[in-house]
Amino acid sequence: MWRFFRFVLAAIVILAVFLAIPFVFNDYTRRPLSGPSLDQLSFEEVRFQNGDLDLTGMLMLPAGEGPFPGAVFIHGSGTSRRDNPWYLSVAEALLDNGIAVLIPDKRGSENSGGDWRDTSFEELATDTDAAFDVLIEVPQVDSGRVGLIGFSQGGSIVPIVAAKDPSAAFVVSMVGSGVTTEEQLIFEEINNITQMGTYRFVARLVARFTVPAIMRRDTWRATAGFDPMTYWRDVEAPVFAAFGEGDTNVPVAESIARFETLPYEVLIGVYPDGGHGITDPVSGHVQQAFLDDLVSFVLSATEN
Repeated sequence: MWRFFRFVLAAIVILAVFLAIPFVFNDYTRRPLSGPSLDQLSFEEVRFQNGDLDLTGMLMLPAGEGPFPGAVFIHGSGTSRRDNPWYLSVAEALLDNGIAVLIPDKRGSENSGGDWRDTSFEELATDTDAAFDVLIEVPQVDSGRVGLIGFSQGGSIVPIVAAKDPSAAFVVSMVGSGVTTEEQLIFEEINNITQMGTYRFVARLVARFTVPAIMRRDTWRATAGFDPMTYWRDVEAPVFAAFGEGDTNVPVAESIARFETLPYEVLIGVYPDGGHGITDPVSGHVQQAFLDDLVSFVLSATEN
């Protein structure tokens, strides 16, 4: 009996050590996202309509008289904040290179009406349509040189807008998924569970229970069954798809594979150890290599 007890105790200890290994060796050294603050950038408040919906945003113009090329931002998932350093980092880089920026407040966020929580990508795309119409009417902006930049989930919305409106001068997907919403959710959830300190094979088992629960939420049902490639196939403007190596939200390799099936050439950038924000893991800043590539792409696509 005593031998059996010692065997069981030893097995429990070994199992505990085995399960604790991920906690010991997980890397939590990545710095939080950092960038310019809102008071470092000048902007003009804009108000516009999408049907009966009141929307607002920030219009940012470079120094000089113009006419400037321009970019409309499309937010990622969740509520948008004007002081988000991710968007402001990209905006600052564009402004410094003579490119105007319009950052709309996502519906239901900041000063915009409506509610993004139960809204499909196709409906959210109409908000970007309205913002695009605002930017091309700004006197300092060249209406023929305005494009779109989708961030994260905004990378799924951007092809809807671009496919519908061929006047977009360029289209950028910054860490946007190229796979279906179901595939992306499963990938992200497995990584979320793994990052809590467990093995990936355990996370896969747990995700079999958590993913169906997520799919029952109202916010999920609004975007379920969406395949961005359905819209990307009809985009006519130059496309730049940027990814961060080690992204735990978006399956980079599979997304690139989907982009490579399109009937036109896509400029694809993968930035080492960039993660979902394409940031430097030490400083937390958006990687300068990406910002340089983005500016070069936009200027090339909008050159007279």
